[in-house]
Amino acid sequence: MTHAQEDDVRARIAEGLVYTESEAAFQAPRRRTRQIFEYNHTPPDDTEKRRSLLLAIFGSVGERTVLLPPFHAGFGSNVHIGDDFFGNVNLTFVDDVDIRIGDGVMIAPSVTLTTTGHPVHPSRRADFGRFSEPIVIEDKVWIGSNAVVLPGVRIGYGSVIGAGSVVSRSIPPMSVAFGTPCRVVRSITDEDLHTRSAGQEPLS
Repeated sequence: MTHAQEDDVRARIAEGLVYTESEAAFQAPRRRTRQIFEYNHTPPDDTEKRRSLLLAIFGSVGERTVLLPPFHAGFGSNVHIGDDFFGNVNLTFVDDVDIRIGDGVMIAPSVTLTTTGHPVHPSRRADFGRFSEPIVIEDKVWIGSNAVVLPGVRIGYGSVIGAGSVVSRSIPPMSVAFGTPCRVVRSITDEDLHTRSAGQEPLS
């Protein structure tokens, strides 16, 4: 494939248009499969090695990062993580394009962040035809267990995504949202400073 052809594929990917496995094969060197395998088999007390591997795997990674193995990523190099991140076990990044995670984000077990989907018509899925759109998770977001965040979604500052949700549309800041599909159910207010969760008595 020529540089001009590669540029054309990159442009289609950036526009969220369909592209195939063969067309995107030139991106294979950006996959961090071996380093991810190594991270997932690193002894839990070898924090220095884990940190060095995270720096090698991700496009960027902040300070005080906790990512419990195993985790999975298509590339790894398209993931950007801020400071004070906590990711629980079985976190999956389908990062054919960028996944950007802000500071102070918490992600519960078995969450999937997928930038990529596939066309509905089977003929367009030949050669693993797909489309990709970036995901943005802003600062201070908490995502509950077994949630799935789909292509093109932005989750706003401070929001909470309930366990088991399928997030197919962007969520505004300071919102509690859950369900399939995920919907905003209420805003986060100062009253939440005094309760464990909605509808419960104060924790005093």
